Amino acid sequence: MICRVERKRTNGLPMMKAWKLIALVCSLALWLPLCACSGADREALLKEATEALATADPVMGDWEGSWILNDETDYGPLVAQVIALGKGEYRANLDREFDQARPPLTVLKGQREGAAVKLTGQAALPDSGTQLELRVTIQDGSFKGRFKGQDPSGQEVAGTFTLKKTVRLSSTLGTKPPANAVVLFDGTNPDQWKHISSKPGQNQVQWKLVEGGAMEAKPGAGSIITKREFADVKLHLEFRTPFMPEARGQGRGNSGVYLQGRYEVQILDSYGLEGRDNECGGIYSVAQPMVNMCAPPTQWQTYDITFRAARFNDAGEKTRNASLSVLHNGIQIHYNVQVPKPTTAAPYNTEAGPGGIYLQDHGNPVRYRNIWLVELPEANP
Repeated sequence: MICRVERKRTNGLPMMKAWKLIALVCSLALWLPLCACSGADREALLKEATEALATADPVMGDWEGSWILNDETDYGPLVAQVIALGKGEYRANLDREFDQARPPLTVLKGQREGAAVKLTGQAALPDSGTQLELRVTIQDGSFKGRFKGQDPSGQEVAGTFTLKKTVRLSSTLGTKPPANAVVLFDGTNPDQWKHISSKPGQNQVQWKLVEGGAMEAKPGAGSIITKREFADVKLHLEFRTPFMPEARGQGRGNSGVYLQGRYEVQILDSYGLEGRDNECGGIYSVAQPMVNMCAPPTQWQTYDITFRAARFNDAGEKTRNASLSVLHNGIQIHYNVQVPKPTTAAPYNTEAGPGGIYLQDHGNPVRYRNIWLVELPEANP
């Protein structure tokens, strides 16, 4: 197994796209003061992620390696994201590198056959027009495949590829709150939170405290919101979607974090999907992420969100929309996105005044931990 301690592009690849460079610069500017965890902590987090993925499904997750032509020529890097679909079915996205803001080279489909998972598919390489047939076998921690086809001149192209499992952690996972932070959940109790309820005496949090200093949404218990209200903030939050291989769409690890109880950044198991505004990292019904940075279910992920509240003049007229900049697993996926009104299912439907951080119960046991924020001075208009 290849062990990665942060989510980043594969070594040896061509220069990153312009949006990635912009995202990296913005990420550093927004979150440079963060206090990262120690090397020992990173090793513990990597061990935690590796064990969780192996327990859920050892085939599911990220793989990387290269493909080699039959004449032993290196055909370049190759990565895969394997998605478990339940009942022995799987899908694998194959590409030259991870985290691309475009469709993968190909999507393989297949199923478990005894101890092995076998997948097949076709690929058309955009740089050369070469058409390939691919066959893959995943067994005993090994991802091996064969490819063959023809280039546009009719010359045969054939070879093999071998990928190894890799676990890519968020670079902000385990980040400790700075001295000026407001700690909203440190793993010991939910005292900073209340249940959203219109009934007197029924606002006590019913979510469960679970191992690893986390709290888990209890399906049907209702959503929760912080007792304190805030305006402009930088928020750090860690979340873990459950392994629900047979679920689909909005039923697969659904939750959400709302700034001021008004503006939702969606949480969903959308690992390996397109990356829409109603999928993980989307500002619900407003903006899709620049790239889908969703990790596999059961692996802890991070949001680092810079939020600026809507502004109103003395007459009560809005002079500025709320805005969000979001890092998902350490990578910029939104920068200064203007949100003109509260998003779908927000508990607050007006925009004036401060509001709490709201975590949604959408019927799935999503987990949260290490939640804190830093209040920001009001920005200039």
